[in-house]
Amino acid sequence: MSTVLSPTSDQGTGGNGVVVASSGSSRRRPRRGRWHNSIGTVPFLVYLALFLGVPAISVIVTAFVNGSGHPTLSNFNEAVHGVYLQSFVASLKLSFGAAIISTVVGLLAALAVCSSSNRILRAIVTAGSGVFANTGGVPLAFSFVATVGNFGLITKLLSDAGFNPYNHGFSLYSVLGLTIVYQYFLIPLMILIMIPPIDALRKEWVDASSSLGATRTQFWRWVGIPLLLPPILAAFIVLFTDSFAAYATAEALTSGTIPLVPIQLGSLISGNVLAGQTNLGDALGAGMIFIVVVAGGLYIYVQRKASRWLR
Repeated sequence: MSTVLSPTSDQGTGGNGVVVASSGSSRRRPRRGRWHNSIGTVPFLVYLALFLGVPAISVIVTAFVNGSGHPTLSNFNEAVHGVYLQSFVASLKLSFGAAIISTVVGLLAALAVCSSSNRILRAIVTAGSGVFANTGGVPLAFSFVATVGNFGLITKLLSDAGFNPYNHGFSLYSVLGLTIVYQYFLIPLMILIMIPPIDALRKEWVDASSSLGATRTQFWRWVGIPLLLPPILAAFIVLFTDSFAAYATAEALTSGTIPLVPIQLGSLISGNVLAGQTNLGDALGAGMIFIVVVAGGLYIYVQRKASRWLR
């Protein structure tokens, strides 16, 4: 397609001619730019394929095979009955409860941090949350045992004051105890996730609601919370998935006394397999993959809803 010029044919610097680029060239350049931008994702996609995709496919395929290599559904039949079904129920309850608590507490903490004008406080909270959100396993379990265990420091102080929590039904080595321990890394993770959406709330919206006579509480009820609801739901899904897949902390703290899916799976991988249950661990792994994939799909859907007003 030829170049179109304005009625004046002068194309010099002092002329009035305006060059209009052809539609064909304007369409080709963005395509080339998008292709060059996507090259940077190739190493990441290869990494996901090798260390996530291939193992996941291998687990799913093996879950449908018995010890002799023949196709079967007996592995899944065993995985949804008895103690293994109880482990799925216990894991879902633990993950849901821990995610609910951390979502509420983390949201309130993120709102407090974003409303503060103290930059040092915000930097400290952000840096601390980044550290705590990646802390887990044996060190985290040991720290809680040393503080609120049977003979922990806080337990001893409370006992000296005449109140021993273990005499009133509390136990660190229970689902309730794990829920409390999980808050150590879930609440900081919630803070890190929610700070960007809260910062994206425009000051003009607050000013507009104030000019219309709305109080601060009414703004959060009718404007702020509805706008933050998609990011909050997305963050809840992330926290739920993180709790559901946690293994090292629960294993180190309870020594496998609580029937959770990751602990049962770890027990089967370590060699505690009965006759006829050769690939039962793969069936449990496939069940976990299914739950995580469903949660991931919900997360992507909610994130698309949230991205409409974050742009």
